[in-house]
Amino acid sequence: MSSVRFIAVLGFALLAGPAFAQSDKVVAKVDGIAITEKDVQLATEDLGERLAQLPEERKRDEVINYLVDLKLGAKAAAEAKIGDTPDFAARLAYYREKVLLDEYLTREGKKAVTAEAAKKLFDDTTKAMAPEEEVNARHILVEDEAQAKAAVERLKKGEDFAKVAAELSKDPGSGKEGGDLGWFTKDRMVPEFAEAAFKLKKGEISEPVKSQFGWHVIKLEDKRSKPLPDFAAVKPQIDQYLERKAQQDLVLAMREKAKVERLDKPAAPAAPAPDAAKPAEPKKN
Repeated sequence: MSSVRFIAVLGFALLAGPAFAQSDKVVAKVDGIAITEKDVQLATEDLGERLAQLPEERKRDEVINYLVDLKLGAKAAAEAKIGDTPDFAARLAYYREKVLLDEYLTREGKKAVTAEAAKKLFDDTTKAMAPEEEVNARHILVEDEAQAKAAVERLKKGEDFAKVAAELSKDPGSGKEGGDLGWFTKDRMVPEFAEAAFKLKKGEISEPVKSQFGWHVIKLEDKRSKPLPDFAAVKPQIDQYLERKAQQDLVLAMREKAKVERLDKPAAPAAPAPDAAKPAEPKKN
C-alpha cells in the first residue's frame, strides 16, 4: 500500500472513530458472506412492526435469521442474473431515489426540531386556546325513573353518594368506583347529561336525568377551568409536528420551483382567437 493511500485510510479511520468500527463489525457469516452490525441496524429499522410483536430477547436472533435468508436469496438471485434485467435496473433506480428522498427529508426535518421552536409553538398554541370549563362528577345510572327517584330520596336522607352508587349503578365503568367519572369537559358526555351536570353547583345533586343509556342521578364534586397541557408531556408530539411540517414545506417548495410536464395527458385545446373567422355562409339569391 502506498504511503499516500495509507495516510488516507488512517485519516478516514480516525475521523470515523469507534462508531464506524462498531457498525462495520461482523456478527455472523453465511457461506462466507459477512453480516455486519450495520446490516442488523438497517434490517431492524426495515422490519419494524414485524419485530414489535416479539419479546426483546428474541428480536436480534429474528433479525439475523432474516439477514441470513436475505444474503442467501440475494446470492441465488445474482447467480440467476436477476440483476441484469431492465426491470431490476428500473426498480433499483426507483428505490435509490426513494431512499435518497427519505434520508434527505429526515435530515432536513430534524433541523427544524429545536428547543426554541418547540417552546414557541407551545406558547403560541396555548395563548390561542380559549379557557374551557370542566367538572368533576359522580353519577348513579339506573334503568327507570322510579329507581332514580328512590336513589335521590336515599341521598336526601344523608346516605353517602359513593356507597349508593356502588350498590345501585349499572354503569360498568364507574359503578364500582362509587360513580366517579373524574374530570370531563361538556363535549365528552351526551347532551342531556352534560347540560344537567354543568348547571349544578359544587356539592349539589341533580334530579333524575334521562339519556339514551338510562336514568342518571348526578353529583357535582368540583368545577374548574381546564388546565393547560404540560409542555414536557406534549413535547414529543410538538417535535413530531415540527419535523413533519418542515418536510412538507420542503417538498412543496421544491415542487413550486420545478417545471412539471404531464406528457401522459393530451394538451388542452387552444382557446379560439377573438373574432376568429367563421365558415363562409352560402350566398343568398
